[in-house]
Amino acid sequence: MPATPVTYTFLGPEGTFTEAALMQVPDAGGATRIPASNVNAALDMVRDGSADAAMVPIENSVEGGVTATLDAIAGGQELRIIREVLVPISFVLVARPGVRIDDIRRISTHGHAWAQCRLWVDANIPGAEYVAGSSTAAAAMGLLDGDAHYDAAICAPIVAQEQPGLTVLAENIGDNPGAVTRFILVSRPGALPERTGADKTTVVVPLPEDRPGALMEILDQFATRGVNLSRIESRPTGQYLGHYFFSIDADGHIADARVADALAGLHRISPATRFLGSYGRADAQSSSVAQHTSDEAFRAAHEWVEQILQGE
Repeated sequence: MPATPVTYTFLGPEGTFTEAALMQVPDAGGATRIPASNVNAALDMVRDGSADAAMVPIENSVEGGVTATLDAIAGGQELRIIREVLVPISFVLVARPGVRIDDIRRISTHGHAWAQCRLWVDANIPGAEYVAGSSTAAAAMGLLDGDAHYDAAICAPIVAQEQPGLTVLAENIGDNPGAVTRFILVSRPGALPERTGADKTTVVVPLPEDRPGALMEILDQFATRGVNLSRIESRPTGQYLGHYFFSIDADGHIADARVADALAGLHRISPATRFLGSYGRADAQSSSVAQHTSDEAFRAAHEWVEQILQGE
C-alpha cells in the first residue's frame, strides 16, 4: 500500500525562515506544502483537517517568544507539538534596482526581524521608519509589486537569491550573528513521539487566581521533582486585566515519572492546564537527572507506599 500523502502548511509566503525549518522535516521535500498568511491561519488549517501539520515560529534567541504562536496554540481546539527545529538566522537588506541606501526612508519586515536588525539600521540608515510586514519574505516580495509604500525590506538571503528583481544592498545585517529561531511542528492530538532521552515538554498553565504565592505553587511542582524549566513566559488571557497564563517548556518527556508527576501536580492546582506535547529536543541535549528523581526512584517509592497499604 502506498503511504498516505502528507500536507504541511507553514507561515508563508515561500522563502521564509519557517519554510527553511519545514524543509528539515524528513518527508517535507516530497509532501504538499501550503504557505499560510499568518500563524492563526496555519494552525486553523491543521484544526479543520486541511493540513496534517503546521510549522510555525515559537521562540527567538534575541527577541524571545513569538507571541502570535504562544497565544494561538494556548486556546481553541487542542493541538500537539510533535517536533522542534532550530534555524540560524541571517538577514540582508534588499531594494528594487537603482535604489541606494541613501534613498531609503522606510523599511518593511517582520517585527522579530526588525528587532534583530534595528541597531544596524540605526547606525547605517538613521531615521529610517519601520513598516510592519506579515513576514520577511512578504516584505521583500512586496517590493516587486511596484506600488509598495516602503523603499527596502529586510529578509532571508534565499529570497534575494531567488528573485532577480531585488538588489542586495547589505548582507549580514543582524545585530547578533549567533541568532537562532526555534520552530515547532504542530499536529492534531494523537500518539506522542517516543522518548529519546533528550526531550522537551510544553504546557500552558492558567493562573488559577491572582494571589501571593500562586506562581510559586506552579514552579514548585517542577522544582520538587527535579524538572528543569528551559522557558517560562506569561501572556494575558484577554479576559480581563491582570489575568494571565504561563507558557512553559520543561526538560523531559511526559513518559518520565518526574515529569508526569509534575504535570499531575499542575492539574491539581490549575485544572485548565493544557498539555501541548512531549517531543525530542532539536539540539539533542539530555538533561541531568538526580538519582532521587529518576524513574527507578519514583517506582521504588510507589512500591514502598503500596506495601504499607497492603499491610506488608
